[in-house]
Amino acid sequence: MLPINCSNNYGPYQFPEKLIPLMIHKAQCGEPLPIYGDGGNIRDWLYVGDHRGAILRVLAAGTPGEVYNVGGDSERTNLAVVDTLCALLDELLPNSLRRPHAALKTYVIDRPDHDRRYAIDADKLKRELGWAPLETFETGLRRTVQWYLGHPQWCARVLDGSYRGERLSTAIWSGLRE
Repeated sequence: MLPINCSNNYGPYQFPEKLIPLMIHKAQCGEPLPIYGDGGNIRDWLYVGDHRGAILRVLAAGTPGEVYNVGGDSERTNLAVVDTLCALLDELLPNSLRRPHAALKTYVIDRPDHDRRYAIDADKLKRELGWAPLETFETGLRRTVQWYLGHPQWCARVLDGSYRGERLSTAIWSGLRE
């Protein structure tokens, strides 16, 4: 077992039911962007490539038996994530008929007992192993949006279920190094 706890990951190949890829897909289709409650739920966001780097660092230099927390130093409300995402889509899709994408935001009833905040303290990993995320939330989100916009076939296969039964490709793992 790998002795790591991490915050919310985002990046390429994330299943489209998760917040960021879901919002990208819905915004491209002109569908409502559902935001739970008032959008004030807070999460710390970690770019998946940085998570990979942290895992490699712990494997290379971690102390056996110790547990390390991995965080992105990027706490954001869900509303702030969606707003940033909409602004990026407006920029990267200047000819989109869906602009401004923020007009697609809609508020939905929050799930019962939905945690208001998830946070993680990654100071031990930074202090003891010298690890820190390379991506800011903004740079990681830009890379993520560009990836999803550049891989519509992958998204379509996942959304229509045709990916089932396909062999997982090593491209997924190598893609995390991009």
